[in-house]
Amino acid sequence: MTIPGQATDADTDTDTDTDTDTAGVLHGLEDNRPSVRLRAAMAAGTAPDPRFVGKLVERCAIEPEFFVRDMLTWALTRHPVPMTLPALLREVRSERAQARSQALHTLSKIGDRQAWPAITRTLLTDADDEVARTAWRAAVVLVPEGGEPALATVLATQLGRGDRETRLSLSRALVALGEVIVPVLRSATMAPDPGVRTHALATQRLLRDPDAGFEFAIEEAKRVVVLGGPGQEER
Repeated sequence: MTIPGQATDADTDTDTDTDTDTAGVLHGLEDNRPSVRLRAAMAAGTAPDPRFVGKLVERCAIEPEFFVRDMLTWALTRHPVPMTLPALLREVRSERAQARSQALHTLSKIGDRQAWPAITRTLLTDADDEVARTAWRAAVVLVPEGGEPALATVLATQLGRGDRETRLSLSRALVALGEVIVPVLRSATMAPDPGVRTHALATQRLLRDPDAGFEFAIEEAKRVVVLGGPGQEER
């Protein structure tokens, strides 16, 4: 006879199997083989468990393979926000650039605006280009209604920064904010730095014509700047 509340052999077996599965996933996330880590991350997202969260976040900070990192992020999005948010918010303050970047990426995928206060000016102007790019993307997703103009002002301070990929990321983030970026771009077209003026003009073009293409917009903007016409397109 089974006493109410008393664990049966079947219950014990099930618990043992679950513990074994969990241990297998946690062990797999640390395996030397990327394919094993990928499968373990997929398993963690397929059958979410609070015990996975810490290890998933930890692996995000050090995982060298892009596809595995992406699966780690997916697995974290499958867990309840109250379980993941505190750990991710700690990570955006990490000294490790990859930890900051991947945490920001995951927060953008979760999309919970409780994370917005963590998207600080420090992150939006981070010295590491990958962190900054990820912060820009996350900010556009998480910015609360009415916060777009202030965000645009901060993002505009980064115009002219970095390589093509970095500039394209910034332009996309600004354009995603919509018409609120018009005043800050107009001001930037008058900047002393020709790189800033060029980037601002190219972003203006993309705002008006998203199909123009970044390369075309940049080349057009360069011609305007060379001809001595910062802000000409606004006249």
